[in-house]
Amino acid sequence: MEPTIIYIIIGIAALIIGLVLGKVVFAKNTKKQVEEAEIQAQKIVADGQLQAENLKKEKLLEAKEKFVQLKAEHDKEVLQRNQKIIEGESRIKQKEQSLNQKDQNLEKQIKENEGIKETLNRQIEVVNQKRTELEKHQEEHIRRLEKVAGLTAEDAKAQLIESLKQEAQTKAIAIQQEIIEDAKLKAGKEARKIVIQTIQRTAAEVAIENSITVFNLESDEIKGSIIGREGRNIRAIEAATGVDLIVDDTPEAIVLSSFDPLRREIARLSLQRLVADGRIHPARIEEVVEKTKKQIDDQVMEIGERTAMELGVHGLHKELIRMVGRMRFRSSYGQNLLMHSRETANLCAIMASELGMNPKLAKRAGLLHDIGKVPDEETELSHALLGAKLAEKYGENPAVVNAIGAHHDEMEMQYVISPIIQACDAISGARPGARREIMQQYIQRIKDLENMAMGYTGVEKAYAIQAGRELRVIVEADKVTDGDSDKLSFEIAQKIQTEMTFPGQIKVTVIREKRSVNVAR
Repeated sequence: MEPTIIYIIIGIAALIIGLVLGKVVFAKNTKKQVEEAEIQAQKIVADGQLQAENLKKEKLLEAKEKFVQLKAEHDKEVLQRNQKIIEGESRIKQKEQSLNQKDQNLEKQIKENEGIKETLNRQIEVVNQKRTELEKHQEEHIRRLEKVAGLTAEDAKAQLIESLKQEAQTKAIAIQQEIIEDAKLKAGKEARKIVIQTIQRTAAEVAIENSITVFNLESDEIKGSIIGREGRNIRAIEAATGVDLIVDDTPEAIVLSSFDPLRREIARLSLQRLVADGRIHPARIEEVVEKTKKQIDDQVMEIGERTAMELGVHGLHKELIRMVGRMRFRSSYGQNLLMHSRETANLCAIMASELGMNPKLAKRAGLLHDIGKVPDEETELSHALLGAKLAEKYGENPAVVNAIGAHHDEMEMQYVISPIIQACDAISGARPGARREIMQQYIQRIKDLENMAMGYTGVEKAYAIQAGRELRVIVEADKVTDGDSDKLSFEIAQKIQTEMTFPGQIKVTVIREKRSVNVAR
């Protein structure tokens, strides 16, 4: 045999032997694993049974505890219900006993009432007998009185009624007079309160109109052009505007003097145009003045429309608007007429609101109350009556017309707003510093107030504040006691009241302050 075949046979034999040996080894291992798996499975089953037993015991224990708890709660609830039932039965028994007791008392009271009723019946019979006897005696007495007095009972009754009626009327009149006096006192206080609140709520500007206007120049050389040859230019300006031009040594300034602010404004604007243009001669002056007058007319309408719009007064006739605008260039005792009318309108609106009236109607009347001071033509009528006539002409409300005409008592007041317009006009005009005549008196009054207070012993300083409405007096603590302060305040107030004339009221405040001062060195 060849060696190759021998090797093959050996290899096959070796393979067969290997397979047999592998199968034997695999069978042993498999059997061992199966035995281990069975052991592990038995162990798992034993553990599961043990856990199931434990869980079963725990659940049984929990169930027993829950049962015991529920049983205890049930027993407690049953006990509470039984207790409530017992309490209810007890209350019912008590009520039954109380009702039985009441029944017994009631029966007893009924028996007693029956006895009382019999007694009352007997007493009523006696009273009726006595009443009959009394009526007989009274009739007999009345007949005797009639014989003595000579009057019948009816006549006496009528005289008594008349006497009582007169007495009642007298007392009623006295009570009515007391009520009227009390009402007047309260009305006066309320009126002062409303007026003071109205004044305090109005922030008024103090603007005094002067009778001169200063026109500033860039240089003094222009003065010669304005004066002109032999003064013809200045004479032409004065003739065209009605304003006096004062050219003096004041550097770079010319003074325009006139009582009419409208004329001064026309002259100022005309001069401004002439100086800017440079051509200053009589013909040019007249032309510029005419243009300026037209410009002022447009400006007057614009001022009137703006004023009406700011105050919320709508529906005014164009002529009334123009008159309102012209107020800007008029003054009354140095007080600008437009500012005065605006202030009066605001005061009227506030006061009418406080009194529960129509504030718009009051504001309208307040704005128009002085239109008679800016007429197109001079008449002999007073400004109040002329203003009422103009307002009526241009279709204003009758209440507004009456308020305008009656604000100086020249017409009978027929509407409630009329006295409001009169009061607010007086407030605006009499306010310290509003008008030129009052301004000097106001300053002097302030000085007199302070000097009067300084004349008392122990007064260190005195200041008039609040536009002269309050006088604060500072006294020396060493010389004036607290009691003296009260006395001093009263004496100063009495002296002011008796010796000085002033609108409104003046509050006197005496201040006493003790200060101890030492210096450490």
